[in-house]
Amino acid sequence: MREDVDWILENCQVWAIVGLADNPSRAAHGVARFLQQRGKKIVPVHPSAETVHGEQGYPTLSDIPFPVDVVDVFRRSQDAGRFADEAVSIGAKAVWFQLGVVDPEAYERTKAAGLRMVMDVCPAIEWRSG
Repeated sequence: MREDVDWILENCQVWAIVGLADNPSRAAHGVARFLQQRGKKIVPVHPSAETVHGEQGYPTLSDIPFPVDVVDVFRRSQDAGRFADEAVSIGAKAVWFQLGVVDPEAYERTKAAGLRMVMDVCPAIEWRSG
């Protein structure tokens, strides 16, 4: 998995962050800021389609009108698999399941579709330990 973590952090510039809303108390808010500070373009994906950190939000992944490199999922494990499947359908290069987000079946489907995938890790932690 370390190879996929490194590849995603080095090669993925556009991060669609599922579950990102304009709520500073949520982990997604801080991680999005962290990624933005390191030169990544963040794309909030939330049903309310809020603007977060100056970036326009979209209600679903399929509503994003430009290519996405990685789909970063801040949702419960039981909901996460459908976002991995959507990442495949929109042509993303990778899927990142955040800390505590685990779905082995979605992991296998995503890898079988040819995408990079990591699960139960945080880019802010991995960046520092890289």
